[in-house]
Amino acid sequence: MARLQATPPPDGRSPARVPRRLPSGGSLQRGETLAGLLFVSPMLLGVFALVLLPIVATLALGFADWNFVAGWDGIRWVGLDNFRKLFEDPAFLKSLRNNVLFLLTVPVYMLISMTLAIVIDRYVYLKGYFKVAYFMPYISNIVAVAVVWQVLFQPSYGPVNEMLRAIGFANPPKWLADPNYALVSIMMISVWLSIGFNLIIYIAGLQSIPKDLYEAADIDGANGWTKFSRITVPLLSPTSFFLLVTGIISTFKVFDLIAVTTQGGPIGSTSLVVWYLYDQAFTNLKVGYASSVATVLFVFVLLITFGQWGAQKKWVNY
Repeated sequence: MARLQATPPPDGRSPARVPRRLPSGGSLQRGETLAGLLFVSPMLLGVFALVLLPIVATLALGFADWNFVAGWDGIRWVGLDNFRKLFEDPAFLKSLRNNVLFLLTVPVYMLISMTLAIVIDRYVYLKGYFKVAYFMPYISNIVAVAVVWQVLFQPSYGPVNEMLRAIGFANPPKWLADPNYALVSIMMISVWLSIGFNLIIYIAGLQSIPKDLYEAADIDGANGWTKFSRITVPLLSPTSFFLLVTGIISTFKVFDLIAVTTQGGPIGSTSLVVWYLYDQAFTNLKVGYASSVATVLFVFVLLITFGQWGAQKKWVNY
């Protein structure tokens, strides 16, 4: 492509048009690509150094027996021994079982959040107040939240047990101090923490549903349950799918709540996979063994996520 430029003639006649060359399309595209790479290079370097490189290092160390106190010279490659020991370790199998049970919190808080979102969106005034009130636990400091729940669940004089005794329970549970109730207590705290985020997402999903569909259903004589099951639930299915995937992944990352409240006890009843990984790496100094735990956790979450993406074609309506 060329652009014509006027140049004054020597004899005073009308100026002649002389073509001026512009950069070619290829060189312009290369310049834009280079500029784009320069802009995203800090982020790419951060992802490589803080995400990709640790993942590769963890996968490699899963095949080694290494105590990082001994330095790099202490690495001893053991092949698949770590993975073989892992599935023969009753403590790891118990933590994996606890994590599978912990998955039950996801449908529970999703159902509660959807119900609250529908009620707040349609039948409640001061919607902004309730959104903030329910969202506050999610953005609160997890250490402060855990300490408050420790006080609430205190076996002897905690408010929860005092209330249970007042309504007739002579021997209420010891909650976090009881191996039979400790995991249930952590799950209750997790549900309470997660409702706010899911509530906000569900309210956003409800506001995106066209009102014309409900008006047409009213004209056809549909009752509330029909509108809920035939309009609300199907059109909220993409939102539910997003919350299901992120919720299941988050259950495999629960660490801070366990670290503050129970440290995996009593007798391992609240030991989840990430806590078991931390305990092996930084308490027992078995970095190679902990890396094999991380590898199994990564594969486990990956398989669950792929399974969800395959199943979503049958129930998610876009």
